[in-house]
Amino acid sequence: MTTTLSEDTLFARLGGSPAIDAAVDRFYPRVLADPRIAHYFDGIDMETQIRHQKRFLTFAFGGAPGYDGRSLRAAHQGLVDKLGLGDEHFDAVVENLAAVLGELGVSGELIGEVALVAESVRDEVLCR
Repeated sequence: MTTTLSEDTLFARLGGSPAIDAAVDRFYPRVLADPRIAHYFDGIDMETQIRHQKRFLTFAFGGAPGYDGRSLRAAHQGLVDKLGLGDEHFDAVVENLAAVLGELGVSGELIGEVALVAESVRDEVLCR
């Protein structure tokens, strides 16, 4: 994905598409190994999930002007209703993402900004 958006976006400061690709490619193996949240991905086509996540994070971090996927609420409603997706699971996802970003050499300051973006959508993801 190529973008001409501002260089001061979180997306640009993280390293653009190559950084998002590397982070998401490392993120899902961690998530699938995390017993707190792995079961939420049972039966999910992970190749499709990875593509969606890369597109969504590119948008969320300011690297794309829009996102044409399902809303966060629509994407997670079944997990909330049927599997009890809650704050502890959301926290586990954020922890795993922060760990991956740290492994990739992202500064603590930028990881904090990523966490703020995540926090800004917590209620939408958890359908509140």
